[in-house]
Amino acid sequence: VQLQASGGGLVQAGGSLRLSCAASLSIRGFNAMGWYRQAPGKQRESVASLTSGGSTNYADSVKGRFTISRDNAKNTIYLQMDSLKSEDTAVYYCVARTSLNYWGKGTLVTVSS
Repeated sequence: VQLQASGGGLVQAGGSLRLSCAASLSIRGFNAMGWYRQAPGKQRESVASLTSGGSTNYADSVKGRFTISRDNAKNTIYLQMDSLKSEDTAVYYCVARTSLNYWGKGTLVTVSS
């Protein structure tokens, strides 16, 4: 399984970005998919997840600002990030879960204050 994340970049505080994660095969087969992030000097943390049944879960720090979604036809999940803050600056990774976890390479999001 290959996961290709894209959409990162430099944005001003208060702005928006949309991250994409394209899978090399059908995402219908995954139990869940999600996004993690790792800021400099910090541990990787879960940001948002989406189960095959459609349930979502968000870190408290991003609730109301970030939205995870998927497009099964495109084998892609998205992370819409609004009202970005400087503390959202991190490398963002997508993950796909079956009995194993599959990780994509990260995409850097930098929020300038």
